[in-house]
Amino acid sequence: MITAVLFIAFAIITVLGMPIALALVGGGMAAIVAGDVMPLYTTVQKMFSSIDSFTLAAIPFFMLAGSLMSSGGISRRLIKFANAAVGWMPGGLGVVTVFACMLFGCLCGSPTATVAAIGAVMVPALVEGGYGDKFALTCIAAAGMLGTIIPPSTVMITYSSATGVSVGALFMAGIVPGITLGLMMMVVCVIYGIKKKIPRTKFNLRELGEASYHAIGAIFMPIIILGGIYTGIFTPTESAAVACFYGLIVGCFVYREINFKGLIETVRGAASSSGMIMFIVACAGVFGLMMTREQIPAHAAEFIMSICSSKYTFLLLVNVLLLIVGCFMDTTPAILIIAPILFPALSTYGIDPVHFGIIMLLNMCIGMITPPLGINLYVASTLRKAKVADLVNRHLAKFMICCLLNLFLITYIPQICMWLPNLMG
Repeated sequence: MITAVLFIAFAIITVLGMPIALALVGGGMAAIVAGDVMPLYTTVQKMFSSIDSFTLAAIPFFMLAGSLMSSGGISRRLIKFANAAVGWMPGGLGVVTVFACMLFGCLCGSPTATVAAIGAVMVPALVEGGYGDKFALTCIAAAGMLGTIIPPSTVMITYSSATGVSVGALFMAGIVPGITLGLMMMVVCVIYGIKKKIPRTKFNLRELGEASYHAIGAIFMPIIILGGIYTGIFTPTESAAVACFYGLIVGCFVYREINFKGLIETVRGAASSSGMIMFIVACAGVFGLMMTREQIPAHAAEFIMSICSSKYTFLLLVNVLLLIVGCFMDTTPAILIIAPILFPALSTYGIDPVHFGIIMLLNMCIGMITPPLGINLYVASTLRKAKVADLVNRHLAKFMICCLLNLFLITYIPQICMWLPNLMG
């Protein structure tokens, strides 16, 4: 009965249009009251203990670091560097858009911020270059998800907090899948440029050198973060704090594009975004408390093992489930709810928790460009005041095929994402 109340209350509150965080805590509180299993004030204690984590402290730090770098003229310099490096290729501006999103993802870790920052510059350039509104908006919406896959990623930190998996291992495991997906998207842009016979620019070594010089402050940031973690100089949370300090120095003193007023606005925006994520994590703690007490993860694992004879069948069903969930639920609450349920079954099938984390991440990223939620589609549509329905087109289907192919490869060839974490020990 308690389990039924937990999920029914969650579903009702969600359907009524309340924020997902309130649905999580509301479902948990309804189950506590219905079962009279513990004092109601336990919910407050659990909310606090859920975010009282050194690992989760990395989320606000990385959010602030990304905001500092995006406010400090970084996106414009990265685009100039990307244009000089790959703009000479067929479909050059499309390739530049994808490459710039990959670079910006190393700094920001937020898909919507990546779409907004890179799209503000690249979408008008793509339209002016003859790519058309639909391709331009679809391209930036799809490429924006690379900001979640390529580390540092706040979603990876959320998965780590829910399962206890190493953040550093997740960061390293996300590098190759992110680059692979980015290359696939670039191929789509190249084919489009060849088909449409879009004029190409010539490669200029001098321009590349100048652009590299101006962008070097941004390019060094991921090197500092990942290098510091894997040389043992600092932990992932400490690396996030270092990234903040580095972003402040670069934005305020190197590029000198952030004044005091701009700094206040940047901190306020990062605090708002971080607060939203942390509140969801806190509320999910109450929901998770009741799931654990009712042994829902253990029962779910037993049920899965009764219908799945092999790990390949298990992974197929998991992918189908996560693709459906990603269409209707935001990434953070989806991971906080589903990861603890599926996690106990991993050891039975011999699946590495890091590998499974990347699978979950890739599925949730596909949800970012899949209606009806498709958050990246909504953000991209605002760049040209277009309808979201206009972005659901054949171009989106091509990028979606890239995502599904990448997901299939990562799911059934785990060495693609695991060789780097294994190499680093």
